[in-house]
Amino acid sequence: MATLEDKILGEQREYYCSSSSDEETETEIVRSEYNDPKPSKWEGMSCNTGPKGVIRDWERFRELEKSKKDIATLRQKEMIEKTSMTCCSLLDEEKDNNLETDPEILELLTDDYMFEYQKQKMKEMFEKIENLRFGDVIHLTNTDEFLDAIDNENKFVTVIIHIYEKNVAGCDAMNGSLITLAKEYPFVKFCKILGSSLNVSRHFKKDGVPALLAYKNGQVIGNFIHVSDSLGEDFFADDVAAFLIEHGLLNDKKCKPLIISCNESKESNNK
Repeated sequence: MATLEDKILGEQREYYCSSSSDEETETEIVRSEYNDPKPSKWEGMSCNTGPKGVIRDWERFRELEKSKKDIATLRQKEMIEKTSMTCCSLLDEEKDNNLETDPEILELLTDDYMFEYQKQKMKEMFEKIENLRFGDVIHLTNTDEFLDAIDNENKFVTVIIHIYEKNVAGCDAMNGSLITLAKEYPFVKFCKILGSSLNVSRHFKKDGVPALLAYKNGQVIGNFIHVSDSLGEDFFADDVAAFLIEHGLLNDKKCKPLIISCNESKESNNK
C-alpha cells in the first residue's frame, strides 16, 4: 500500500524498477538524487526535475509572486497619497491666490457678511410691498368691485373674500373674525360682500354662506362653501386663522424665519 510520502512524490518506484542486474545501482542513484542536501539556485525555471525539486520551485515561485504583488500594492498606495497631497496643495494655493488678488472674496465667506446681506435683501423686499398693506376688511358692494378686487391686485397679494347673508348663522361670526385677522395679517386683502349683491342663486344664499373664496394673481386658490360645517355657528378669529393656515392660505406666525426674528429682537432691544 502506498504511503503518504509516495502520494506526495507520485509513487516514483514504478519509474525506477528494472529487471536488469543493475537494479540495485539504479535505485541507489535515485535515492542519492532525492537526498541531495544542496538546493539549486532559482533561475526562473526548475533546475531539479525530481518531485521534491518541483515542490521547492513552486513554493519559491509563490513567494516571488506574493512579493511582486506586495510591491505593486505599496507603489499604488504611495501614488494615491502623492496625488492627493498634490491636489490639496494646488487647491489651497489657488484659494490663497484668489484671496490675495480679490480680498472681497474673503469678506463674502464670512457668516456675518452673509447674514447682513440676507437681512438687507429682506428689508428691500419689505419696502417694496409696504404699499400693499391693508389692515381692514374692504366692503364690496357690487359685481364690478368684486372683480376689480381680484383682477387688479398685485400678483403676490392673497385676496380672501367672505360672501355672506344677513341673519344667517355663522356669517356675523365670520365678519367679526375677519376684522381681527385683517389687523394681524395686514398684507392679506380681506373683503366681504353680500351674496344678493352678486346675484347668486337662492339655494346659495340659503345653504352656501358663509363662504370664503381665496384668490392670488387672479386665480382661485381656495373655495370653501358653508364654512360653518367645519367651524360651527359660533367661532372666533383664532379658529378662522387655524382653518386658513391648515389650507395654506395664511402663514403660521409661529414659523417666522430666524433672520426676521433676530432682526425684530435687535430692534426692540435698541429701543
